[in-house]
Amino acid sequence: MKHELPKLNYAFNALAPYIDERTMDIHYNKHHATYVAKLNEALDKHPELYDRNIKDLLADLNSVPEDIRPAVRNHGGGHLNHTLYWEFMSPDGGTLKSGKLLDKINEQYSSLDVFKKEFLAVSLARFGSGWTWLIKTKEGSLKIESSANQDSPISNGERPILGIDLWEHAYYLNYQNRRQEYVEKFWNIVNWNKVEKLFAK
Repeated sequence: MKHELPKLNYAFNALAPYIDERTMDIHYNKHHATYVAKLNEALDKHPELYDRNIKDLLADLNSVPEDIRPAVRNHGGGHLNHTLYWEFMSPDGGTLKSGKLLDKINEQYSSLDVFKKEFLAVSLARFGSGWTWLIKTKEGSLKIESSANQDSPISNGERPILGIDLWEHAYYLNYQNRRQEYVEKFWNIVNWNKVEKLFAK
């Protein structure tokens, strides 16, 4: 089955004023849609790969035929990263008051505020386009890391439980070159319920 754009759980204007309606519309209907189209275009050359989901493909890129491997890495990564990104945000998000995830953040980073500062520092250190991720390691600890372009942590055997898109198309209409402000505002719409569920798995 060919890959499709995932359905959003909220309207394009639901994340305003932190992410505006026009940015959401362009980001979803143009950028994400293009990644899906280009991924399907590549997989059409090896249709047997449609039997595998995108996470499986990205987790084992060496098993993808060499002629389409860069396209699967880039466009497949773009598709999966954005699918997660939409889920990591919610108009009802922004609050993490208690729970095992907060306990772990406090244990490793001393407080949620310190954690956010480190997440921001990693985001600002990313040169050019990419993502910042919160990873749950196999040992159960947390780590913050950045990836370039549309590379997915899944390709490195890692499990992201939160991520923010640092490509300029994700924030430029609202924030222009102010990446720091975009990252700081992001916390107002983080879907902590989703993050906690992923952490608990």
